[in-house]
Amino acid sequence: MKPFISKTSYGVINYAAALLLITSPWLFHFDHTKGAALLVPIYLGWLQLIMAIFTNNPTGFLKVFPMQMHNCLDVLSGSFLLAMPWMYGFSSVVFWPHFLLGSLFVVAGIFAAGSPFLTTPHRSLPEAGLTSIDSEDGRLNV
Repeated sequence: MKPFISKTSYGVINYAAALLLITSPWLFHFDHTKGAALLVPIYLGWLQLIMAIFTNNPTGFLKVFPMQMHNCLDVLSGSFLLAMPWMYGFSSVVFWPHFLLGSLFVVAGIFAAGSPFLTTPHRSLPEAGLTSIDSEDGRLNV
């Protein structure tokens, strides 16, 4: 399957979703809850915002770490956010914001251009397991 989210669109989506995640308790009126229902979206929103600033893509400001790592962390944190209302047992109080924003991060992390989930494997040498194009794909960034 081909990625359908460009790197620039991915960055814009990431900034918007991070800010939406930070402000979600007040926007979706679950600021009266306590514990994980309230705090985890705020913490994950800040994490996403910091990652967006440091990612090496057209919308990143400092371009420190590779986009593949950001994609993996998006899928991981989105999956956690998606399942959190049922893991912590507050799904009867609120679950739609967590579910929808978690789904957004999972889909964006998988279907963005340059995502490690959609790259096609290429032939590697049996001696070292590396090819000359690994460095061009950003797989050997140090």
